[in-house]
Amino acid sequence: MEIITGVERRRRWRLEEKLQIVAETERPGACFAEIARRYEVSRGLLWNWRSQVHRGVLAQQLTPTFVPMRVMAEPGAGAPTKHSAMGPSLDAALTGDGKVEITLPDGTGIRIGRDVGLVTLRRVMSVLRG
Repeated sequence: MEIITGVERRRRWRLEEKLQIVAETERPGACFAEIARRYEVSRGLLWNWRSQVHRGVLAQQLTPTFVPMRVMAEPGAGAPTKHSAMGPSLDAALTGDGKVEITLPDGTGIRIGRDVGLVTLRRVMSVLRG
């Protein structure tokens, strides 16, 4: 006979923990049942989290961050050099057609039109920085 003296409570999982556990299930050769046992979570709940990640319901929230930049004039119009006093962190220029052109230190460049939303731009920048 087992006597339970306290109130059994549900475990609360932080978003980061859920994402880490789900990421382990995605690794080649991962044993789903073993991962569930190791973290003491039911396989059904783990499948649910995995499904939520695949559908985009369970995802890391992007926090807005500021990226250092400088505005440059059109090429050939006395534009500052890449190594100006503000440093070579990020170059941005507004082109004649209203597009913004961003060049990262590694040479990666992006041209962004007026119709690009802020959410899309944040997603692209987070991928480029990651």
